[in-house]
Amino acid sequence: MTTPDFATYIAGLPRILAGAAALFRDAEGRVLLVEPNYREGWALPGGTVESDDGETPRQGARRETAEEIGLDVGLGRLLAVDWVHGTARPPLVAYLYDGGVLDESALKSIRLQEEELLSWRLVPREELTDHLPGALGRRVLAALDVLADGGGTVELENGHRVG
Repeated sequence: MTTPDFATYIAGLPRILAGAAALFRDAEGRVLLVEPNYREGWALPGGTVESDDGETPRQGARRETAEEIGLDVGLGRLLAVDWVHGTARPPLVAYLYDGGVLDESALKSIRLQEEELLSWRLVPREELTDHLPGALGRRVLAALDVLADGGGTVELENGHRVG
């Protein structure tokens, strides 16, 4: 019996997707959301981690934020990691970083990536799940709880706390 080479072994392993986003707030605690033009609904600034190019989740969140809203800022701590099952795609592991509180000057400097985004808005906590249904909405609420209580990174599955 022959043993497969390392490349064949790696090619046969399961695949997952990785995404990363930043959670930005204003002085009133409202969350910055963006409206993509390629699907219905709202999202956080962020996107796919280009792991094939050696990009890390933190680097991906920063790159996507700079591309999508024109803000190239260092991100704070990791607030949440969410394993999201897919039906028409492989599972997604979503990393959510603290983007911090944006002052009036930073908010005025937002420049949307017109190829992907239609608009942006600031949304209060109580309206987030109206704009972010499902796992994403639960992920953002869990991350806001981490910020409020000073706790550590939260582990989620489909937006629900594990354990």
